[in-house]
Amino acid sequence: MLFLFSITWGTVSGWWVPACLLLGLLYAWIFYRQPVNLSNKFRYGLFAVRAIAVTVIALLLVSPLVKSVSYNPQKPLVLVLQDNSQSIKKFQAAGEAKVSPTGGDLEGAQTANAMVDKLAALKQQLGDTYNVQEFNFDKDLNNGLSKNFNGKQTNLSNALHQLNDRFVNQNIGALVIATDGLYNQGSDPQYEAKNFKNSIYTIALGDTVAKRDLLIGNINYNKTAFLGNDFEIEILAEAYQSKGENIRLNITEDGKQVNSQSIPVTSNSFQKQVTVKLNADKKGLRRFNISITPVKNEISTQNNSETIYVDVLDAKQKVLLLYEAPHPDISVIRQAIENNRNYEVKVSLVSDLATVKPADYNLVIFYQLSAVSNGAIQNILKSKVPLWYIVGAQTDLNNFNSNQKVVRISSGRLEMQEVFAQPATDFTAFTLSDSSRKKIIAFPPLLAPYGSYGSPPAGGVLLKQRIGAVETTYPLLSFGDDAGRRIGVLNGEGLWRWQLAEYQAYGNHHAVEELFSQGVQYLTAKANRQRFIVYTAKHVFDEGENVLINAELYNDALELVNTPDVRIELKSETGKNYSFLFSRNDKSYQLDAGTLPVGEYSYTATTKNGAKQFTATGQLTVKPLNLESRQSAANHQLLNTIAKQSGGQMLQPSQINQLANLIRKNENIKTVVYEDKHYNDIIDVKWVFVVILGLLSLEWFLRKREGEV
Repeated sequence: MLFLFSITWGTVSGWWVPACLLLGLLYAWIFYRQPVNLSNKFRYGLFAVRAIAVTVIALLLVSPLVKSVSYNPQKPLVLVLQDNSQSIKKFQAAGEAKVSPTGGDLEGAQTANAMVDKLAALKQQLGDTYNVQEFNFDKDLNNGLSKNFNGKQTNLSNALHQLNDRFVNQNIGALVIATDGLYNQGSDPQYEAKNFKNSIYTIALGDTVAKRDLLIGNINYNKTAFLGNDFEIEILAEAYQSKGENIRLNITEDGKQVNSQSIPVTSNSFQKQVTVKLNADKKGLRRFNISITPVKNEISTQNNSETIYVDVLDAKQKVLLLYEAPHPDISVIRQAIENNRNYEVKVSLVSDLATVKPADYNLVIFYQLSAVSNGAIQNILKSKVPLWYIVGAQTDLNNFNSNQKVVRISSGRLEMQEVFAQPATDFTAFTLSDSSRKKIIAFPPLLAPYGSYGSPPAGGVLLKQRIGAVETTYPLLSFGDDAGRRIGVLNGEGLWRWQLAEYQAYGNHHAVEELFSQGVQYLTAKANRQRFIVYTAKHVFDEGENVLINAELYNDALELVNTPDVRIELKSETGKNYSFLFSRNDKSYQLDAGTLPVGEYSYTATTKNGAKQFTATGQLTVKPLNLESRQSAANHQLLNTIAKQSGGQMLQPSQINQLANLIRKNENIKTVVYEDKHYNDIIDVKWVFVVILGLLSLEWFLRKREGEV
């Protein structure tokens, strides 16, 4: 790093320099014009020292600016990104690895390991002129290169996004991506690659020619069905290099065959969409295994079977949405709830309540009810049906405060203010996904009543109010229990803004839909009045995903308590047992059982409150992830497009040794020197005072030595 200094006068005239110099000369002449006991040699020397010192002091009084310029060279970054997913070692290019009887994993891994070694050598080949940073990825970005090749999902777009964020505004010279071009998570990586303004070199792994293989390409189905109804499963059956064979497709439900058919393969690149209609004749979580009988010399049989789970429900949960006047929020609420097939929404004016039977509903939503409606809803308030209040400009706050005890709003005047949503960290009733939480933070503001808010019970606030940049403790969306009835309160209107903003930014309404679906599920979960409830975060967990289980215990007054210990026993289908003790979380219980092996599990949870023993049972499933074996033909066209649009080049694994020369010859990859300018008052420059002190000290020392002091 190089530093340069200069003095700039800014708004001060440069004529002050000779004026200060004249002042210094005049002062020295007056001081030394009288005869002194010094030789002319010393006299002229001391005259010069005094003139310089006074000139510098005078300049300090004028206060010019000192400009310092630093030049910071930054070596070009070379980012190496290596695919660490399972498909890399399973499906190698012809001539690089032979297919073994077991699927070629061992020989494929040897070839993949050699590729990693070549990438690792790039740092030594480029030397100190370049800053080489190495990474690997599957569903996430990780530091360094890897030879594990154990990633069960591939998300190239996410890896590129994280790299771009990490090295934004830095001197990225080149990006090297070694992959087969296959991805099964995230968006098209071409769009994320366009954010890089440097050359991208892609290493095309795998083979573009599909090998002999029968597989299940995709399955479309609804995760819920209703008892007694028919439902459809759409299966994409694929076959490569297998013309003349038959795809024998079998479907079993909990081990019992429910469908079987044979599909003739008419070409070497064959696909057929098969629609199968099944009947939901049993309540509960049903497991369906869809499999294709293997044929001789298949490259992989792991992609021949898939397991899906359909939750068969006895009936839909019914939601009654009451309002007084039309509002765009009403349509948003209805769409968000009905997106979940488990729920059915009835929208009704309060004035038409006489034609509606509230007892037929599992949840009632009050949207901005004024004092006029208070008499009409008394029967609903006296019942034990869960309620969800949505408060806005038309809400009568006096009746609102008296009808529920979860949130109290004190307001001397009816005014609305803009509030942003800020997710709370201590809410435990249910969990929103990280993506939804991030979206909600960025949503436009809602309009909430101006005033002071009474705090709900600890852990009951899902969203807090953020007014401008100030985070408050005021609740925006909260949930609680009022004498055994679950209550939800949203203190704001303008949900239509959220829906529009999310669609504009992401092209979907997932966050709004998840928020209402989770809220309705929580409010209706205790409609059966059970005293001890144990429920999993979801019925089916992916392989490698942490299994989360929640529990609630109610005393005789139907109040949440968590004093007693709660234990749970999980039993796998192979007979292995797992024992856990729940952790206390506010007034309920929560268990993170970590990752469990693939399979079916039944569980029995027990606790004791006083003399009463409570037991709850259920089941969960950990399903395998076979995403990496669904595609065997590499997508080199994608890699070539990414390289060409950036001015880079696609290379074969055998050409990796050419990378260093390509990077050196690329004139766009070079060291960048950043110029950094700083302006300071000369009075802030410490070495100036050192010069003045040195000059005056030197003058004093010489005069004293000659006996003139």
